[in-house]
Amino acid sequence: MLIAVILALAAGTYGFRVAGVLLRDRLDLPEWSRHLLPIGAATLLAALAATAALTEAGGFAGYARPAGVLVGLLLAWRRAPFVLVVVAAAATTAVLRLLGVA
Repeated sequence: MLIAVILALAAGTYGFRVAGVLLRDRLDLPEWSRHLLPIGAATLLAALAATAALTEAGGFAGYARPAGVLVGLLLAWRRAPFVLVVVAAAATTAVLRLLGVA
């Protein structure tokens, strides 16, 4: 059963990618929609990041994880090296959880 689901998702993903390549020249989008597509992609990515940062198993993830994400976000905004961003975010979350912050 699991293999069938994986194969179906793989085929669907491949189909979407092939359709994008094949229909690129045939589909003429209005200028306003071409302007909104990158904004929509960024919005979906931000929503996914917020959901992953703030929830766990359908509920609030606690304060330690969002604090770690905030530290990582601030360091990334300050253009710190990627390794430092990841380690600082993980360390912040770990220390807060060690101190008993949920």
